[in-house]
Amino acid sequence: MTFIQSLSPQQSPPMELLLSADPSPAIIQDYLSRGQCYIARQDQTIIGVYVLLPTRPKTVELVNVAVAESYQNQGIGKQLVQHAIQTAREQQYDTIELGTGNSSVSQLALYQKCGFRIVGVDPDFFVRHYEEPIYENGIQCRDMIRLMQDLHSVHRLE
Repeated sequence: MTFIQSLSPQQSPPMELLLSADPSPAIIQDYLSRGQCYIARQDQTIIGVYVLLPTRPKTVELVNVAVAESYQNQGIGKQLVQHAIQTAREQQYDTIELGTGNSSVSQLALYQKCGFRIVGVDPDFFVRHYEEPIYENGIQCRDMIRLMQDLHSVHRLE
């Protein structure tokens, strides 16, 4: 059984897992200092992570959704995204946003299945903000696809 909880200030964030979703330690440290980190555990093993980052009044961004490789394709990512949506609702946010790479094909599908809608593209975001090129699914990750969800509307979760 997977248990998702907020990381306490005394706990160290799972950097190896965070780095699997974002290769920049500096960017990770920046949003960890401004957001709240949540971890998924099975037994005593941390198997997933995400961060909720307040960005504007009544708006929060979901960043760095990551699942340990040996636990992928088991629905853990979907549980994390659904937990983030529910947590944002409970914290009285109106909107939850996220950004992912143009090459993150399975993540784009997951986010849309969880009720997110594509609202924009930030061309060359990953080229501008990362020193080394990022490749995923044989595609260079260049553009950030921006998605959002109105937390007051009802979405059917598959």
